[in-house]
Amino acid sequence: MIRSLYFTQGKLRTDLEVDKFPEALLDKKGILWVDFEETSIETAEPILRTVFGFHPLAVDDALQETHVPKLDDWGNYLYIVLQAITFAREDCNLEALELDVFLGKNYIVTHHDLPIPSVTRVWQACQRDERYQKMDADHFLYKLIDELAVDYMLTVEDMDEEIEWVEDQIFDRPSPDIVQRLFALKRASLHLRRALSPLREVLNKLARDNFVVVDAADRIYFRDIYDHLVRLHDISESLRDLVGGALDTYLSVINNRMNDIMKTLTVITTLFMPISFLAGFFGMNFFQPVVAPLAKWTGLLPFILSVAIMLLLPTGMLLWIRRRGWM
Repeated sequence: MIRSLYFTQGKLRTDLEVDKFPEALLDKKGILWVDFEETSIETAEPILRTVFGFHPLAVDDALQETHVPKLDDWGNYLYIVLQAITFAREDCNLEALELDVFLGKNYIVTHHDLPIPSVTRVWQACQRDERYQKMDADHFLYKLIDELAVDYMLTVEDMDEEIEWVEDQIFDRPSPDIVQRLFALKRASLHLRRALSPLREVLNKLARDNFVVVDAADRIYFRDIYDHLVRLHDISESLRDLVGGALDTYLSVINNRMNDIMKTLTVITTLFMPISFLAGFFGMNFFQPVVAPLAKWTGLLPFILSVAIMLLLPTGMLLWIRRRGWM
């Protein structure tokens, strides 16, 4: 799907055809925003190369390859790769969606394979808020990245709440499902960090470097988003530490429960030990009918040896345990 917004002379057009794009690009006072959503390569590539004149390498990066957030300066336009994220609390799955942006002096072109909520919000705001009609193309880029940062912030809050819930479950009902959820949160925090680190560098370049298509007065807006991303990056590091601490807590709780179980079993074994001793001791056949004087001593000898072994063996084990320092 190819959709467009064209602001010119205080008016907004949403029905601009593809063959009208070159005429709109010649209007230096107008702003054209073209969005390619779930558009095939065969449809999008001729428009990007012929109508907008983008370099084939930049077009291939946008349509056929996947990149981490980055910024390429092509002189009269910028090629920017951004990443939107979605977090599902049901399975703690964090998904990154690539957003490719071409920014010129009087146009902005976006491409994404799947619907992105932040892009949809800015698109709808452009149609109902007249203040957008007075903005430059770089300010549209700022609005897009700002909405992306909002999604990052909401994701961080959701992950923080999920970690708190998991921590409560660890003490109430520890189970293998909790471990699976912890590892899912650990992967999500790692993906969040991988998305935030390069995105932060992109915003740092937009805020500090001199680009032809970025107004110097608008750099402060990108600097503001950069500050937000720096804080979010620090928070993501703390989230990863919280997940690691929760996993250690789970292992400690499980070990404590195992110790309690072993104590219970030890008590049961200790209680039955005298009964087993008595049953085993008096069940031994030491004696036989006395027929001759020697038969009496023949029956007592195994009895004496058994009693000696029963006394010496535990005593020796007790001395050995004390020598090892276990008691």
